[in-house]
Amino acid sequence: MLTFAAKVILVLLMLFMVFNLFRAMFAMLRNDPSKPSMTHYLGKRVFYSALAMAIILIMLATGLLPTNPRPY
Repeated sequence: MLTFAAKVILVLLMLFMVFNLFRAMFAMLRNDPSKPSMTHYLGKRVFYSALAMAIILIMLATGLLPTNPRPY
C-alpha cells in the first residue's frame, strides 16, 4: 500500500511540474510586473523535480521500488 501511495505522489508531482511549466509560459507571454515572474514558476518546478528525485532515491534505497536486474 505504501508503494502505491508513493507512486501516486510521484505522478501528482510530475503533473504539478507540467502545470508550473505552462504557468511560466503564460507569465512570460503576459509580462505583467504586478504578477509573479516566470522564474517564480520555474523555481517551483525545479524544487518539485528535486523532491521527486529524492522520493525515488529513498524508495530505491528502502526496497519499495524494485529495480530491473537485467535491463536488456
